[in-house]
Amino acid sequence: MRETFDLLMKKGLGEFGIGLSQDKLGQFYRYYELLIEWNKVMNLTSIVEMEDVVRKHFVDSLTVIKVLCGEQEDHYNEWKINLRILDLGTGAGFPGVPIKIAFPEAEIVLLDSLNKRIQFLNDVIRQLGLHGITAVHGRAEDFGRNPLYRESFDLCVSRAVANLSTLSEYCIPFVKSGGYFVAYKSGKAENEIQEAKGALKLLGGGIDRIEEFVIPDSDIERMLVKIKKTENTSKKYPRKAGIPGKEPLK
Repeated sequence: MRETFDLLMKKGLGEFGIGLSQDKLGQFYRYYELLIEWNKVMNLTSIVEMEDVVRKHFVDSLTVIKVLCGEQEDHYNEWKINLRILDLGTGAGFPGVPIKIAFPEAEIVLLDSLNKRIQFLNDVIRQLGLHGITAVHGRAEDFGRNPLYRESFDLCVSRAVANLSTLSEYCIPFVKSGGYFVAYKSGKAENEIQEAKGALKLLGGGIDRIEEFVIPDSDIERMLVKIKKTENTSKKYPRKAGIPGKEPLK
């Protein structure tokens, strides 16, 4: 089983020029085991088959490298990501935990509104022996106003399912001016991106790059939207809990 897992990981990540050591592959395998184990008692993911977990969670999480490393695709395994990163709405730890395993020099904060998921993530962090990564229970609207978190991250990432205007109001307040927010969107999101441009401007950001591709050995279309923050976000944002989802900025 472990051999099959390693082969799947090497094949999937090889498509993106990412090479992992045996130690890192071992951490990913333990993460997979914990995900399946915990999923029996709480709903972490509907994706449980090994091949699907590798492709749709692990490999997909690390595709962010495509918009972080520019054109140097042949050298991803040599890259260092010395960034402070927030994974907002992390769920079972995606993409934050895979990024931390692959690039241990990154400092990661995992934020989720469900405390049971935080308990799972703390177990993952402990069992994988990860350092420089913290799981935090809370809402984006509250933490986005907290001076310990607001505009203190080089990068915010999110695979959360939400309209880009809403997601941007959650995420951009956490990012330093000059930093980035990367949204993982599925399928074709051109209209959603176009509709979010007004919101991005209000929040102090703008589109920097859009990367479209298909996850290897699948028909899953992925779009990474890289947003650069060019000025500090107005203190009006984020608005109170619940409002960004009900009344997206325009």
